[in-house]
Amino acid sequence: MKDNVIHSALFGVAVGDALGVPVEFKDRSYLKKNPVVDYLGYMCWNQPPGTWSDDSSLTFCLAESLCKGYDLDDIATNFVKWYQTGYWGAHYKVFDIGGSTRYSIQRLIKGESPRYSGNMMESDNGNGSLMRILPIAFYLAEESDLDKIYKTVKEISSITHAHFRSVFACFIYIIFVLEILKNVEKRAAYKNMQNKVLSYIDGKGFNEKEVSLFERLLNNDIEKYKEDEIASSGYVLHSLEAAFWCLMNEDSYHKTVLKAVNLGGDTDTTAAIAGGLAGLLYGFDAIPQKWIDQLARKGDIMELCDRLGKKCNNMK
Repeated sequence: MKDNVIHSALFGVAVGDALGVPVEFKDRSYLKKNPVVDYLGYMCWNQPPGTWSDDSSLTFCLAESLCKGYDLDDIATNFVKWYQTGYWGAHYKVFDIGGSTRYSIQRLIKGESPRYSGNMMESDNGNGSLMRILPIAFYLAEESDLDKIYKTVKEISSITHAHFRSVFACFIYIIFVLEILKNVEKRAAYKNMQNKVLSYIDGKGFNEKEVSLFERLLNNDIEKYKEDEIASSGYVLHSLEAAFWCLMNEDSYHKTVLKAVNLGGDTDTTAAIAGGLAGLLYGFDAIPQKWIDQLARKGDIMELCDRLGKKCNNMK
């Protein structure tokens, strides 16, 4: 694994997240008139500039656990520590959490296994597992067995989001990330992802109605849709489509994450998901230094990236 790839991804997530936090829930028309171009402070969550949210916190909780290897119980333990103590919070506290994530973590606290703690209802398809799934790609970077990849992604998503739709969204995202990690150009990586996912699901017996919801991503070219055809709510399918759309329609890290934020709605999560991809694609040096410098707990994130990189290199 090349140097700084983990830094590119994790800082990519956190910077995008922090750009979006102050304007979460602002609609697109407001942001057309008042576009975000830099860190802002306070506003929605009354947090200082450079503050990231639960998106990054849970991403870091997963990354922290992977520094010791893959252990679903340990990952869940980190999620509980975050919820109860602010572990891996930007300022050591929790100020934002989705409903499905909260209910699932509360089940963990009561002793439920992380294999059964996630919400499984159709109404539980928020973006709360997609926003934190990225680090598992580094654990799976040398894995070619799609069954193993799907199973692992399903386990991690299902700690909080166990419905097929959320799991499948995470699977699509990770398959694309694994292509980017091979230094494949983004449009070729997108096509490779489509081919691999479609080939994988053939004959698996997955619910055809569920799979058809991903038609625009898997059978068409998401890049070619118009902005008014791209939604940016907290629904997992909207977040996945919006992140891909921003990535495919821009040519730099900073343009990608600002495009994601300025779509409005669930601004921090759309930008975190897109930011992880853009960080991987363009590299750590492409993330504006001023945004890195102003990011909460920059040194802690850097040290986490170093440890995870050492662990992943030792797995080879």
